[in-house]
Amino acid sequence: MEDSKIPKTKFTTSSGLELKQSYTPQDLAGWDCESETGYPGEYPYTRGVYPSLYRSRLWTMRQYAGYGSARESNARYRYLLAQGQTGLSVAFDLPTQIGLDSDHPLARGEVGRVGVAIDSLEDMEMLFEGIPLERVSASMTINATAAILLALYFAVAEKQGADLKRLSGTVQNDILKEYIARGTYIFPLAPALRIVTDVFAFCRDRAPEWNTISISGYHIREAGSTAAQEVAFTLANAIAYVEAATARGLAVDEFAPRLSFFLNAHNDLLEEIGKFRAARRLWARIMRERFQARDPRSWMFRFHTQTAGATLTAQQPNVNVVRVTLQAMAAVLGGTQSLHTNARDEALALPTEASALLALRTQQILAAESGVTNTIDPLAGSYAIETLTTQIESRAQEYLRKIEAMGGMMRAIESGYVQREIQQAAYEYQKSIESGDRVVVGVNRYVDQTRSSPPLLRIDPAIERTQVERLASLRARRDASRVKTTLQTVEQTARTDRNLLPAILDAVKAYATVGEISDTLRKVFGEYQESVVI
Repeated sequence: MEDSKIPKTKFTTSSGLELKQSYTPQDLAGWDCESETGYPGEYPYTRGVYPSLYRSRLWTMRQYAGYGSARESNARYRYLLAQGQTGLSVAFDLPTQIGLDSDHPLARGEVGRVGVAIDSLEDMEMLFEGIPLERVSASMTINATAAILLALYFAVAEKQGADLKRLSGTVQNDILKEYIARGTYIFPLAPALRIVTDVFAFCRDRAPEWNTISISGYHIREAGSTAAQEVAFTLANAIAYVEAATARGLAVDEFAPRLSFFLNAHNDLLEEIGKFRAARRLWARIMRERFQARDPRSWMFRFHTQTAGATLTAQQPNVNVVRVTLQAMAAVLGGTQSLHTNARDEALALPTEASALLALRTQQILAAESGVTNTIDPLAGSYAIETLTTQIESRAQEYLRKIEAMGGMMRAIESGYVQREIQQAAYEYQKSIESGDRVVVGVNRYVDQTRSSPPLLRIDPAIERTQVERLASLRARRDASRVKTTLQTVEQTARTDRNLLPAILDAVKAYATVGEISDTLRKVFGEYQESVVI
């Protein structure tokens, strides 16, 4: 029998926090309900950033999607919106993420594979055809080329007649996590950070309702971090962004209300709920006490959540639906502002239309049938939850102190400290799976030897050929002189301390491509060379 193993003698969360058999009021000795937990919508926001939360408005159901060409992705977006999705989340292919056009030799075989291929304003117009951007919020998971894709989005919105001041949405624009967890960077750290703050300043003036960054712990957790590391390294990155923006002359309350966050919802239900609450409380204190922010909106940790892709298994893929449901429940009980639920087949391929719909229906059942939306932070006061919240906050604070002593997050990244911490946590986690101490259903326990797979989404190789042909046609039709002039302006601006966004916006309106603008910036800034982390 598979359940006949020696009984456990030690119980821990998935991140290694030791769990007692039961919790009592003694575990909260010294805990002050008013200052530690408070009330929903009030500092320190442990119980949520809004006083009525889901009673007045559900989280945004924002399924991450995009593949192939802009035409295919537009069809998927319109389908999901018709099925009740309430916001868009755009996935870009790897060439777009690292500033390569679809006809670049290094893009071969990757065009449209893990997201939509966007080379120019022509593609962006097609991507949002028939979707009124002034009425539908969009999130774009893009970092190294975030300023360019944001300019493309704004150009499409203006062509639709939208007022940029009324646009709502988010651009991820979180470049620091790329150096420690994901790898889709282009430029060295300093100029990359300069571009991030240029986005802050531009949107402050031109698109004040736009979330200028989504500071991501999601990819940090996917790389193997613990829950406390996810909180700590996310907030350390956030601190670096706030410091960079204030050093550029922005007042903290001018940009901090539009900072947003992106966290992972992993398998350990109680730990994840505690993690979300701890992140909210810790950020509120950092902003009010360290940065002296006075606007309560600057204290709010507003976050999007995605269920944990790293927990999905190729074995018994239908079981992933259960995992995703539990993870989504943790996000909702933790008070997320928007949510993506992974599809059952994502360990094998991009989701099919049917599996994407099932993932959306999972959210809708939680919202409409589970009852968990009726009460705000219903687990507040639980001895176990409050203890876990405090433990995660405490461990995160320890990391923040270490990083501060090193000279800040930029130095911690350059020295490889953060990368090593994540790698060690990932190693320990994998070791526990291989030893059998951690059970993964279908992988090291309850294994089914029969091989079955749901229908998978296949990307037609012809899409790449068509995309390259469309790009060649665009280059032949556009005003080459205007493109050259706007790219020269981008280069000249990059050599100064002026904001790059106006120049980039002019370039994309002239139908300069993502690759051409990126290459212009490469000429000025150079490219980041990763150091070996030992």
